[in-house]
Amino acid sequence: MELSKEEEEILEGKQGVAKQKAMEILVALGNIYGAENLIPVASVQVSGVSYKNLGDAGFEFLQEWADSGAITQVLTTLNPAGMDLEQWESMGFSPSFAQKQLCVISCFSRFGIPPLCSCTPYLVGNLPLLGQHIAWAESSAVSFANSVLGARTNREGGPSALAAAIIGKTANYGFHLERNRKANYLIQVKCLLKDEADFGALGYLVGKKIGSSIPYFKGIPEFPSMEKLKALGAAMAASGSVALYHIENITPEAKMQNMLLENHETMQILSLQEGYEKLNSSCKDIDMVSLGCPHASWEEIRQVASYLEGKKLKSRLWITTASPLAAFARRSGLEKKIQNAGGFIVGDTCMIVSPIQDLGVRSLATNSAKAACYAPSHCNVNVRYGNLKQCLDAAIEGSFSE
Repeated sequence: MELSKEEEEILEGKQGVAKQKAMEILVALGNIYGAENLIPVASVQVSGVSYKNLGDAGFEFLQEWADSGAITQVLTTLNPAGMDLEQWESMGFSPSFAQKQLCVISCFSRFGIPPLCSCTPYLVGNLPLLGQHIAWAESSAVSFANSVLGARTNREGGPSALAAAIIGKTANYGFHLERNRKANYLIQVKCLLKDEADFGALGYLVGKKIGSSIPYFKGIPEFPSMEKLKALGAAMAASGSVALYHIENITPEAKMQNMLLENHETMQILSLQEGYEKLNSSCKDIDMVSLGCPHASWEEIRQVASYLEGKKLKSRLWITTASPLAAFARRSGLEKKIQNAGGFIVGDTCMIVSPIQDLGVRSLATNSAKAACYAPSHCNVNVRYGNLKQCLDAAIEGSFSE
């Protein structure tokens, strides 16, 4: 891989051990994937934040790097932590877990990274432009950035994203290159898509079928909401490893040019039934309802507050979101409506990376295909999957109905 004179000096350690370690990671990745050079990035999103996933070994790795004086050079935000950083005690998290999680966040702060923990960084200020190169790590955020925003990123690992933040560059391969961004799968949608759960079920089916391929959708109604698009991308990233998709006449690159390769495969979606069946267990009683995976938008919080006004919940309800949106909900009175019903707006975390099994949760209802895909293995819970109304009714009634 060709390096500039300054990049060679960093690799040789002439600008310190911290930058040298970061450059070694970037060069190793570049060599593995055949990158010709490094390119500047506009922003970074770092994964490996929850102590549940990071563990002591990961924390020690971060501490050692921070001790060497590493500082980020570009706008950088974090993936969700393992708990709400402020409300953890009232939500039942143990002091031992909380102490370790707070130490992880403090360590990231030493890199110059603010404690903004979200899988939807594009909703809270980390918003790249069409064509900008970035280095993001969380799968649904990568999908949204590549597909809906038209930015360019590979799915980074935690260390490689942090290395990119410290150097301000990443290796130029994969989705950073124009030639690698065209679709090799045509998805013909021939069924009705009503709500975010339908988009999630569609994404689940497509991801299962095509793996890491790039899909091009035809037949999706024009002007789907941002919430539906993030549900679609998150589901494909969870059931497969789709990091980029195009929708005819909707996503920016598909509007600008032909993004479907001439030599492509074709898949028809005639029904979403199989997706719903695969994402659902047979459990009826619901311990917890989780909304906001990826993190809830302002519109989703508003819809929940409106539906719950004057009602009481039998099951635990979490609406997970970025902490700035949680603060706005508090100031606007939306949080009060949700709390009066018995629910929580939860900042900073996601139930997938949170130790919810330690809180006694054994069954879960969600409108997120991503959460429904991951929760059985990551959290050891039974899952019911449905739309927002079904999930809120399950929280009110304590059981899930078709």
